[in-house]
Amino acid sequence: MATSLDGQRPALSQVLPPLILGTATFNTQYHPDPTHMPYTDIVRRALEHNIAAFDTSPYYGPSETLLGDALGTLTPPPRREDYFLITKAGRIAGREFDYSPAWIRYSVCRSLERLGTPYLDLVYAHDVEFVSPQEVLAAVQELRSLRDQGLVRYVGISGYPVEVLASLAEMVLEQTGEPLDAVLSYSHFCVQNGTLGRPDYLERFRAAGVECVLNASMLSMGLLTTRGVDNGPQASWHPAPPGLRKACSHLAELAARRGEHLEEVAIRWALENWARIGASLGTVAYPAGVLAEFSGSVDRDGAAVLPPRIGVSVMGVAAVEELEETWQLWKSVVGLASRGDVTTAAAAAARKDQITAIVRDEMWPALGAWKDFAWESGGEGFVNERDVSLKGVVPRDGIAERWGLVASKKVLDSAKI
Repeated sequence: MATSLDGQRPALSQVLPPLILGTATFNTQYHPDPTHMPYTDIVRRALEHNIAAFDTSPYYGPSETLLGDALGTLTPPPRREDYFLITKAGRIAGREFDYSPAWIRYSVCRSLERLGTPYLDLVYAHDVEFVSPQEVLAAVQELRSLRDQGLVRYVGISGYPVEVLASLAEMVLEQTGEPLDAVLSYSHFCVQNGTLGRPDYLERFRAAGVECVLNASMLSMGLLTTRGVDNGPQASWHPAPPGLRKACSHLAELAARRGEHLEEVAIRWALENWARIGASLGTVAYPAGVLAEFSGSVDRDGAAVLPPRIGVSVMGVAAVEELEETWQLWKSVVGLASRGDVTTAAAAAARKDQITAIVRDEMWPALGAWKDFAWESGGEGFVNERDVSLKGVVPRDGIAERWGLVASKKVLDSAKI
């Protein structure tokens, strides 16, 4: 089994589940009142399907609190070692970031309490394109310090522009001599934009020693849906320009003419292709029961047969029904639903070919210049609205006191932060 550089933890690819439940949807950006979402039912059903990983962030409104509540109230309670918790740190609000070591530490401690856990499996520096490379480096180093204390197991970065993510992964390796465990990209491997799957970027991530690259937001934060972003809560904040919104709305019409829902086409295409294209930066930690098929298997030379790596995808849902649909699609595209059944396998292959043809022959030509278009995110024109005097300042609250941050860090009344 591969191990991390410290020689103690298994490599992330050995423990990271291939399908992750993203809980950015447990947020007012997607639901008018997330506390009235069936969030506990969603989490329960995910675990029943062995979807045993959850991605959240303090930036996602009440998401961490709701996820922690769900995990803490399930009966019987799941064992902590049976699920994988992922969160982020550094992004405070839409235009506010604090990557200082003091804030990163405070944010992680707060996440531990909200999620009701003694440790976090993976923590990303959140949306790294909005701050300087040196700030990212400082955040990564602080997260690694927390890792060395047993509060975090793996460390990564997340963001939108793939070029920025690749450059920062290279910088972290060069500056620290240690590669990142994970890089999360969103909206960059979907029907509209396949940049994350470009061979040159995948090779750069491999050369930078990144263990896993995860693909998130297969529907591009609601852009690739029948309703579209202009008819939902995303209308006011989604960064897609009007032309791209219109082009994706046309994709929904095109799918409907073929008797399809854009959501199913988009999710199936992304799951299927990232499972294959992202495999070299993926995982072997299949759901329970699948690995049993490889247990004890040997090749003709007597060597143990290991399961192939598979690209890791993050799905976001707001209802149990959406979870069920995505789970069934995932089982189909990775072949779990058809193992040992020739008829089902043939039907799945035919469905794959059908979706591929719709995307390649109809949707991509319809997108035209909007294919692989990326909106601006961060960059020189972005201004961090976090008051400079508040950077590195943690609230004077119970969290700071319980974790011993008051005595060693600057603090302020939480009402001022």
